Amino acid sequence: MRIRRTLSLLVAAGLVAGTGVVLAPAASAAPPPAGTSSLATLLAADGHTFDRSWRDFDILDQAVLAVLAAKPSSPVAVLADGTVPLTAFLPTDRAFQVLAADLTHRWYGTEAQVFNALAGAVGVDAIEQVLFYHVVPGVTIDSAAALASNGAVLTTAQGSTFTVQVLSKRCAIVRLRDQDRNDIDPFLIRGRLDLNAGNVQIAHAITFVLRPADL
Repeated sequence: MRIRRTLSLLVAAGLVAGTGVVLAPAASAAPPPAGTSSLATLLAADGHTFDRSWRDFDILDQAVLAVLAAKPSSPVAVLADGTVPLTAFLPTDRAFQVLAADLTHRWYGTEAQVFNALAGAVGVDAIEQVLFYHVVPGVTIDSAAALASNGAVLTTAQGSTFTVQVLSKRCAIVRLRDQDRNDIDPFLIRGRLDLNAGNVQIAHAITFVLRPADL
């Protein structure tokens, strides 16, 4: 109950006047999703383990678990409540590898090394804030809506915003402009969109980690 109440406060704070989710209407409105399978289930689909594939989300899954282990009441737990609508942008393991190299000036060869390097470099509280920045609460944004929303400003659960830039609707090339102007912005990964489709929690894979500040 406390987690859901905290999420409600985040939603109220995030969707402030003038900076909320601004999406272009779809040409033909599809019925709203009704499924309640959570994104936590999606992240844990291959087990809570590291592997040798840099294309999946093992580091992200471990980051969520680490935050909840340290802070059981963290609103990050909403990712396990499939009844709460939200949209998440999921950095791949490779994306976290790049972030770790940027922060520590060292290239790590395994997912476990990347995770440990990030945890040591920034700590659990910063990891929690970065996770929040990848979640847009209260709305299920599928790829069709995203491709029709060039210039949309999305307010995240962390309280900051990022901007959707549709560079090519035909080729589904979408960039997300975050709050760190010194590094490369992430792109949606074509072919890895609408993860968990049909449920009120939906996700899209991205090439780099979104940064809520100059990291």
